[in-house]
Amino acid sequence: MGVIKRFDTALIASAVMLGQIATASAVDLEFYFPVAVGGKAADTIQALTDEYVGNNPGADIKAVYAGSYQETVTKALTAARGGKPPQLSVILSVDMFTLIDEDVIIPFDGLAQTDEDKAWMSSFYPAFMENSQTGGKTYGIPFQRSTPVLYWNKDAFKEVGLDPDTPPATWDEMVEFGKKLVKKDANGNVTRWGVRIPSSGFPYWLFQGLTTQNDVILANSDGNQTSFDDPRVVEALQYLVDLSGKYGVMAPGIIEWGATPKAFFEGQTAMMWTTTGNLTNVRENAPFDFGVGMLPAHKRRGAPTGGGNFYIFKDSSPEQQQAAFDFVKWITAPEQSAKWTIATGYVAPRPDTWETDTMKAYTADFPPALVARDQLEFAVAELSTYENQRVTTVFNDALEAAITGAKTPADALAEAQQQADAILKDYR
Repeated sequence: MGVIKRFDTALIASAVMLGQIATASAVDLEFYFPVAVGGKAADTIQALTDEYVGNNPGADIKAVYAGSYQETVTKALTAARGGKPPQLSVILSVDMFTLIDEDVIIPFDGLAQTDEDKAWMSSFYPAFMENSQTGGKTYGIPFQRSTPVLYWNKDAFKEVGLDPDTPPATWDEMVEFGKKLVKKDANGNVTRWGVRIPSSGFPYWLFQGLTTQNDVILANSDGNQTSFDDPRVVEALQYLVDLSGKYGVMAPGIIEWGATPKAFFEGQTAMMWTTTGNLTNVRENAPFDFGVGMLPAHKRRGAPTGGGNFYIFKDSSPEQQQAAFDFVKWITAPEQSAKWTIATGYVAPRPDTWETDTMKAYTADFPPALVARDQLEFAVAELSTYENQRVTTVFNDALEAAITGAKTPADALAEAQQQADAILKDYR
């Protein structure tokens, strides 16, 4: 949460008469941002905030962070229900329908008055706008956005005779490579797995890579219908289960999201699927040469988008809404979004960011940063529905039941579809 304070009316009048300042407005803004205290993301947001303050005399933005995405949306909704919402927040793109259903946000369209404003709103990648628009209106502006990508240990590839510069391109190749990469000690215990696809934290998200590659979409664009029991979803889940049970290239059971990068660094897995938001972390901490590639294809290439959007909250004055709009325009501009991408690894959400000298220099030095951008051509919207947290919990529970062997993929997904239908029927 941050507070933006501007000049009072008397000071503005005085300054304008003196010709000393060009912009000012008597408004306060609260800004919720989803990051824990400290770390590079927090440092970068603070630096960008300070830059904005420097460019807007009289502005005072104090960044206080709201925690995880879940904590941020909970705090924002609690504040809104209590009549004191923030004016601005970064919240998961998939929470758009929930925020609309709660009637706490406004579309950006009404604030985009000039040709410049309208050009800005159309400057973002279409793949990111799929989770930002509905009913012909734009409710979210992409900022902290991502896709999952494949990371691999080039040293491990060399060790087993694989080309260190060529990742698996298909599901079959991932199994083939994985079998070669599995390493066991003298007692037959696995010391290195071939691949690691986390199934905690955001299990539906990484699994959506497999469903997209199997050419099936999990939810419609209106957010009121799912296809969890589609045979292609069942096939994708069976493949995920088989990576452990049938092929023996991935550890059995639930694989922890948060522990996955560390397992990769420590050589416990030769390949991993995780967010491009881990790119900077991997670059700074992997003790070996690594590669970054698109997720392997099956019927097609594909991956879901992910991450957070800016939202403007309804219960605020027109002046506050306009000030929030202006701040979002500034922080998503090419130079600012380039700084954010380089610091964190998140995907710059608009093409012109990649054309800046800053980003050109960065990608020339570190070409893996281009992989997630290029994968957007094949990306689809992250699973998002009304009552999104309830629906994704149902789906995640089904994935867990299949992964742990409690149910077959077909049975688990059939039950999940029935439960999702019950939740969403009132929204059709």
